[in-house]
Amino acid sequence: MRGDRTAGAARLALLAVAVLAAAGCSRPAGESFFPLEEGRRWTYHVVNEWENGSVERETLVLRNLGVEHLETSGRSWRRRSDDGVDYWLRSDETGIYRVAAKSDLEALPRRDAAPRYVLKAPLAVGSQWRADTTAYLLRRRQEFPPEIRHSHPAVPMQYTVEAVGEPLQTAAGRFEDCLRVKGVATLRLFADPVVGWKDLPLTTLEWYCRGVGLVRVERREPAHSTFLVGGTTTLELIAWE
Repeated sequence: MRGDRTAGAARLALLAVAVLAAAGCSRPAGESFFPLEEGRRWTYHVVNEWENGSVERETLVLRNLGVEHLETSGRSWRRRSDDGVDYWLRSDETGIYRVAAKSDLEALPRRDAAPRYVLKAPLAVGSQWRADTTAYLLRRRQEFPPEIRHSHPAVPMQYTVEAVGEPLQTAAGRFEDCLRVKGVATLRLFADPVVGWKDLPLTTLEWYCRGVGLVRVERREPAHSTFLVGGTTTLELIAWE
C-alpha cells in the first residue's frame, strides 16, 4: 500500500491521459480514478493474516478534507486516515502524486523528497513507475521493535498497469471500469542461520475504479523463515460517498 495505509496502510495504498481523452474529459490525468474533491469518504474492511495463524480485522476510513496551501509544496489536496495520518496530494497532466504526509505525533507535514505517484499517466496497459514502499507486514520474531519497516522505511517498488476497463465485484457493489495495478519489490533480510540472507518479495495488487477511487488492495509479504514472520493484507471497500 503506497502513500495511503497502503499508501496506504496503513499506511496506507493507494489515471490515463488516453482514457480521459477518449471520454471527452478535461480533468487532470487520473482524477476520476482517484477523486480528490472535498467531502468524499471511503470505508474499508481490512484483514491481516499472518503466517503464524493469527488474524486481525479492522475498519479503515479515509476522508478528503479539501484544498490547502503548504509552504513547501503549494496548493494540495488533503486526505486523512482515521488511524491518525494526513496526506497531501496534487494532480496534473502527469497523474496523481503525494507531496507530503504527517502523523498526529508530528507538528508539521513531512515533504516528500520527490513526487510519490499513486497513479501515473498514461493509464494504459504496460505503463510503469516507481515509488517507495515499506514492509507493512514482515516482522522479526525475537527482536524489538519487531516491525521491519522501522529499519527499512523506503523500499523501491515498480508499479505496472496490468488492466484497464476491468470489472470488479466487492462488498460495496459491482464496478465496471477499473484499473488493476501491480507493484513488485524485493527486500533482502537475514532469514535464519540455515539460508542466511534472502531476497523476500513484496507484492501488491490495487484496483482503482472510475468515479470511486481505490476499491481493493491485496498485499503479500511472505517470509517462511525461523527468524521472520510475514503475511497478507486485504483491504476492500464496503461503503463510499
